[in-house]
Formats: sequence, structure tokens, C-alpha cells
Amino acid sequence: MTPALDPALRAALRCALALLWLVSGRHKLHDPARFRDALAGYRLVPARFVHAVAAGVAALELALGFALLLPAAGPAPALATAALLGLYTLAIAANLVRGRRAIDCGCGARPQPLGEGLVVRNAVLVGIALLAALPATGRALTWLDAATIVGGAAALAALYAAADAALANGLRSGQLRARA
Repeated sequence: MTPALDPALRAALRCALALLWLVSGRHKLHDPARFRDALAGYRLVPARFVHAVAAGVAALELALGFALLLPAAGPAPALATAALLGLYTLAIAANLVRGRRAIDCGCGARPQPLGEGLVVRNAVLVGIALLAALPATGRALTWLDAATIVGGAAALAALYAAADAALANGLRSGQLRARA
């Protein structure tokens, strides 16, 4: 028996992931130079390809964001989300192993140095994306499910924002203690 999710829960997860990609892609397009600098800081992409890869990443994030909103797209955008987040996690972990913590993760509107918390955050997001790739049960959605989907996606987005702020503040306070 294949596991399946309630269709409202699945839709809320997909909407929350879509919002994550749409906001992230928008930030990358809004300040492309900052994202190119962050990407170059990872030292995983040859310098001559950084510009093209940065543009491709922003486009991919936006495409995934829109695709997650299309039920007809099936599990592919959720699986691609898990793969892309896994790739980001590996890039962060590789730099942490190399002792390179001071570079900007390139993940949001404000600079954030690398840390283990980002690896954990991304691992949780990979799990959410894999859940969102599961098929929905046969239960038909009702008008009341719209409130569940919107409320669930908003709650997940708020939880992500709170965790992101906590990670950024924790990293900053740790850096301040290290300087003292």
C-alpha cells in the first residue's frame, strides 16, 4: 500500500514550498550581484560560469514555485524541490567541512553566514518536499479545505520565517561571543 496524504495537507505543503521558491527567486532577481557573490563564495562553480549558474538558479526556483501550484504537475516539482534543497545542503555542508563559515548562504533577503542550523533547516525542508510528493487520498476537497490550505501554508511560512530569523540571530550572537 502506497502512503498518501490528505489532499488539503498535500496542497498546504505544496503552497508553502511554492511560496519559499517564489520569494527566494524574487530575492535573487532583485539583487543578482549579491547572489552571484554568494554563489562565488561557495567556490563550487568555476568563476566563468557563476553568472550563468546564478541566473539559472533564480529561474529554476521561480519555475519550481509556479509548478508546485499546479496540481496537474504531479509529484515532479516536489521531487525536484527535494533534490535542489539537497544540493544546497551538500554545498553548505562541504563549505562547513572546509571551515568556511563566513560566506553568505545566499538563501534570503539578508546575508546569513553558513552554519549547521542551515543544514538541519534544509534537511527538514527536504522531508517536507518528499511528503508533498506523495499522492493525495481520494477524498474530494471542499470549500472549507481552502481555509485549511491557506492557513496551513501561512503557518508553515511563518514557522520558516521564525526559524530563519532564529538561525540568523543565533549565528550573529555566536560571532559576537567569539569576538569578545
